[in-house]
Formats: sequence, structure tokens, C-alpha cells
Amino acid sequence: MCGMENGQSTGKVVFITGASSGIGKSIATHLSENGFKVYGTSRNPSKNPNSPFELVALDVTSPESIRQAISQVSEKEGKIDILINNAGVGITGPIEETPESEIKKAFETNYFGPLNVIKNTVPLMRKQGGGLIINITSIAGYMGLPYRGIYSATKGALEITAEAYRMELKQFGIKMTNIAPGDFATNIAAGRYHAPVLEDSPYRKAYGDTLQLMNEHVSAGQDPDLMAKAVLKVIAEDDPKVHYKIGDFLQKFSVKLKGLLPDKMYEKMLMKHYKL
Repeated sequence: MCGMENGQSTGKVVFITGASSGIGKSIATHLSENGFKVYGTSRNPSKNPNSPFELVALDVTSPESIRQAISQVSEKEGKIDILINNAGVGITGPIEETPESEIKKAFETNYFGPLNVIKNTVPLMRKQGGGLIINITSIAGYMGLPYRGIYSATKGALEITAEAYRMELKQFGIKMTNIAPGDFATNIAAGRYHAPVLEDSPYRKAYGDTLQLMNEHVSAGQDPDLMAKAVLKVIAEDDPKVHYKIGDFLQKFSVKLKGLLPDKMYEKMLMKHYKL
């Protein structure tokens, strides 16, 4: 589906966080190739001098940085038609052994960051009479995954908050939706916080094995361009759904299974999958 052919991109300004790598970069590149005016964000835009779209400095954990970035784009363009909350950070580890400071950092980036970006964009969208907000969440946000519990919690919190936020924004003509990817071949594993596998930890073997499995899943994940194409399709829809799930069949089906199976049976299935 091409945005140009559907008239979706004409003059439309996109603001996407976390666009210097991975899924964010793929989405931003694909939208710019389809005629959208894309502003991506990065903590250090100077590290990406050859970016195919404009990069704006933004640290999603800093409210002041968020205000400045959105002001910069709105002053230049006069509007932001589409906001894509993509910036996020991975975190793994036994919950007992994960430092509270790292848990708070994950929530600052994956939950409070997107909320602050939305809060600073909504007044502009309301003034212009509408807009679209897309939150990139995760299939992991639909279930508590062993040794990824904090990550699941941050993404689950954003999913649920967005369900409520979406209803509050309808009166202003502002649409909101969540797109939850499964495992994609990106560098998130390299960038995430890993609680160290401690030699004297009671979780040493189980966590070490699970960590290896998780890294294999990401390495064998799908091409981020699939997410980019999915986002373009969602943008073209007149009335986006509340949730979309993008990933391989089993990952998407696992969400359905959670609603169908008794809790303990689903838990057993997960433990078997992670060899626990």
C-alpha cells in the first residue's frame, strides 16, 4: 500500500521517537519514501549524519527535551499530523535481582516518556482539529514473561493507558492506536539492560538459559520493514483499531491463547517454551 497513491501523505507531518535505529528507523525511512514529511528523534542526531529524514534531538526521559523537540517541529511545520511513540528500552533479569534504579529507568523510557510526548502533542493536534497517535508497544505487554517481567509491565501499562486515553481524545478528532510487534531482527538486545548472570545466584542457570533463548529469538526475528509497512497501512485507515499485533503466527496466537486457556495451563505452556 502506498501512501502517495492513497493521498494519505499529502503535506502530512510525522513525528517519530527513537528513529535512529531498528524498527523506528525502518518506519521513518518507509514513510519518508512514501511522501510524508518525517521528523525522527534521537538522543544524538550527530551520530547519524546521513539519515534519509530529519533527526531532532530528544531524550524521552527529559520533559524539557520533549517540549523543545515538539516546539521545534511545530514552529517549523505549524502542525504534527501523526505522532509515533517508538522509543523504548529493553530490560531483562530476575525481578528479585534487578536494581530498582534500572526498573525506574525502564518505566521512564517505555511508559512515562511516551505519555509526556503525547501530552505535549495533544494540544497542537486539538488546535489543528485532529491527528493520529500510534504507540509501538510489544506482544510481551500482553503477558508476564519470565526474566522479562519488567519489560512486559512497561509495555502492558502503555497498552492499557492508551485504551483509556483513546476514548478521552475521540471528542477532539484525535485517533490513537497501539501496534504491538513480536520479535524483530533489531539491535534492541545489544542496547537493553541485562541484569548480570551472577555465579552465586539461585537463578543462574534458568536466567542464563532464558537469556540465550531470548537473544536467539531476536536474532531470528522478522524484518523491521514489515513493521514499517504495517504502520503505513494503519495510517491509511479511516478508523484505526484499538490494537494491532505484528509478528509471526505463533507470537500473535499466543495472545489469543492467553484469553482461551486456563491461567495455569497457559503458564505451563510459557514455562515449557522457555525450558523452565
